Amino acid sequence: MAEAAKKKSFIEPGLFALTWPIFIESFLHMLMGSTDTFMLSYVSDEAVAAVGVANQLVFFTILIFGFVATGTTVLVSQNLGAGLIKDARRISGISISLNLIFGIAISAFVVLFKGYFLNLFGLTPEIHRLAEQYLAIVGATLFSQALLVTASSILRANGFSKEAMMISILMNIIHLAGNSIFIYGLFGMPQLGIQGVAISTAISRAIAVVMIFWLLCKRLPVKIRKEDYTDFSPVFIKKILKIGVPSAGENLVYNTSQIAMTAIIALIGAMALTTRVYTWNIMSFMMLFAIALGAGTQILVGYRVGAGDYDGAYHRLLKSLKWSLLMTVAVVIPMVLFRESLLDIFTDNHDIITEGAKLLLLGIILEPGRTFNIVIIAALRAAGDANFPVKMAFVSMWGIGVPVAYLLGITMEMGLVGIWIAFIADEWFRGIVMYFRWKSRVWESKSLVEKTAQTV
Repeated sequence: MAEAAKKKSFIEPGLFALTWPIFIESFLHMLMGSTDTFMLSYVSDEAVAAVGVANQLVFFTILIFGFVATGTTVLVSQNLGAGLIKDARRISGISISLNLIFGIAISAFVVLFKGYFLNLFGLTPEIHRLAEQYLAIVGATLFSQALLVTASSILRANGFSKEAMMISILMNIIHLAGNSIFIYGLFGMPQLGIQGVAISTAISRAIAVVMIFWLLCKRLPVKIRKEDYTDFSPVFIKKILKIGVPSAGENLVYNTSQIAMTAIIALIGAMALTTRVYTWNIMSFMMLFAIALGAGTQILVGYRVGAGDYDGAYHRLLKSLKWSLLMTVAVVIPMVLFRESLLDIFTDNHDIITEGAKLLLLGIILEPGRTFNIVIIAALRAAGDANFPVKMAFVSMWGIGVPVAYLLGITMEMGLVGIWIAFIADEWFRGIVMYFRWKSRVWESKSLVEKTAQTV
């Protein structure tokens, strides 16, 4: 009876209620990167390339933070679905502390070894110098991003995706204002160029962290207690790592493969690097609906797996996948039709626009395959089946993506078009494999929840 009461204390939100704020949040997150690219194009193409390469390293570290955040999302949603409110609260506190520790360590690591990492890309001296300036500031404050992604995951898992979205809106407004002041020298400030963008990024993230923790205190129905932050329960940490480490492994494989791809592109030349940055910024927006629906689906599948409703979880994914594919195609087609106009926003270099337009055209084939991976892998993680995607990521990205990119792009001299064909081969191979994994329903035996009565 007590357990039944607990289950009624949490009301599962609908997919749309979860997804539209996540869509806006993802859009704003990508807009922040595109805003940096657009504003830095006022400075130089070298500045754009420097931030693009530096952010490869920044995104890599953020994805390391994401392994705790992903484990938190899955465990909190499964425990809420099972009615285990106390466990959901304790997992939240532990996750924040874990990611703070990781964040401080990684911030120090990036600042100390930034020059070594940048040497891996074979950059020109000017791009290398600018990238170091950016990493010296953004790298030192990465711990704030660790806190931000963890707190956001807790809010979303509790159904408060709209509140997480509002934090992103605030952060983007501050970032945009900071960029304008430091790049263009408004209000008598010096024009700091790439350093100004880094300062703006650090300030906006710090303010966002303060605001999101205020929301955690105000919105969560069962508040995180002080002792939850220091109660490093081995049982909960093991469960977080059981989902988070494979998720981090997949992201590690993806990002190392992307670094390898960037190094291959660097062999073509500096203009190819800049083209990749501009084109990737535009293509990121093509993924938005898949990212949002994948995140929302992950939470809902977690609720249903936690409650033991495996049929509901199975059909929830299939419905979400259908909508994601439809939305992706609806977004890709107009962006492809106006691809040259979109590239013209960033640069007036005719060669970059011509080459970038070819890559965006290939997005018609690339993006549906990527959608399969984003949505289905999110659902597999939510069900506790996190090991299989990382194994397939290694096989596909390093067995297909990287070697095919070098073969077509460098050996056969197809350039960026050959590298994009390698992206397509990787995404579609993995996407099809993930679909059949979900259809097999192997994931039904991998729930992490132990349903025992408890008090808050």
